[in-house]
Amino acid sequence: MSQPCTVYTHPRRRTLYAAEYAADRHAHDDHRIERLIRRLPEHRQAPLRWLRSPAARWVRLPLGILFLLGSLLFILPIFGLWMLPVGMLILAEDVPMLRRMRTRVLDWIERRRPHWFSEHLAQIPHRRITDKEETT
Repeated sequence: MSQPCTVYTHPRRRTLYAAEYAADRHAHDDHRIERLIRRLPEHRQAPLRWLRSPAARWVRLPLGILFLLGSLLFILPIFGLWMLPVGMLILAEDVPMLRRMRTRVLDWIERRRPHWFSEHLAQIPHRRITDKEETT
């Protein structure tokens, strides 16, 4: 007769599950961000994809900090509070606490504006309006 099976959970096991869950959420965020990027005009998509790549970390960190500092100068005409969320989104690629905030913001946007993430609209090519089209 065989011995009864005992279940032993290692104390670090929960940490592994939490890390797997966080990696899964990060991949889900990447998918949602990619869909938002696909909605942009084509000439803006490539720089954003490059900025999100791991090789661009040396550009991403100073750029995010500059955006945050620029948001403090919101009383000047060019600078504004719009720079605060942009800087936080840029830094969210590298800072885990900001990544969790980005996940919450993406969840909120997905609930409020689900059509922003739809695959159908993301594949519609953007057209530039020429001078002839504007006058007619």
